[in-house]
Amino acid sequence: MNRLNKGLNQLKKLLDQCVERVIYLDSDVIVVDDIQKLWKVFLKDSSSKVIGAPEYCHANFTRYFSYEFWSSSEFLKTFEGKKKRLCYFNTGVMVMDLGKWRKGEYTKRIEKWMKVQKERRIYDLGSLPPFLLVFGGDVEPIEHRWNQHGLGGDNVADSCRSLHLGPVSLMHWSGKGKPWKRLDAKKPCLVDYLWKPYDLYLQHDHHHHHHRIAKRLADS
Repeated sequence: MNRLNKGLNQLKKLLDQCVERVIYLDSDVIVVDDIQKLWKVFLKDSSSKVIGAPEYCHANFTRYFSYEFWSSSEFLKTFEGKKKRLCYFNTGVMVMDLGKWRKGEYTKRIEKWMKVQKERRIYDLGSLPPFLLVFGGDVEPIEHRWNQHGLGGDNVADSCRSLHLGPVSLMHWSGKGKPWKRLDAKKPCLVDYLWKPYDLYLQHDHHHHHHRIAKRLADS
């Protein structure tokens, strides 16, 4: 688990006790809508829902876990009693109720699965599977427009992807390819040009380049 994902799990310790709700966003996203709309996602006080996120029920949930996991009757009990269908959700965009998180000791629940992983190798990916194990089937659904994910491309073929049909409020370059790397390598995908105007590093470099040209002209 990388530092950023570890920080996600430790939010309740990083933030003051008075903070009851947060919006978590990965660093490879661009919000192109009013973020207050996402903030107003309703997590009922009487509900068991601790997080809200866009769900993708067409995704193959089984592929996120190993054969050892699915062949174990002990592990299969994890999803017993779930009221909803098990759907994939991406942890890069979440509304989190930290009050319920603290009360339910969800950090410990996630860390428990991380310890199991060290001994049994029940999944291959990093931070996502523990969240699926703890929250799968118990997520407050949010409109898909708030996580147009996968723009980083196919993790295996490293191929480009385009935006999905429909309205877009947030673009997410999840996946192997990152726009800043592809732009720097002069091998961008089309969607990377949507990232470029917001890239502070590129803007700084562009400004610095023009400043050098202006200085040369002034000195000549």
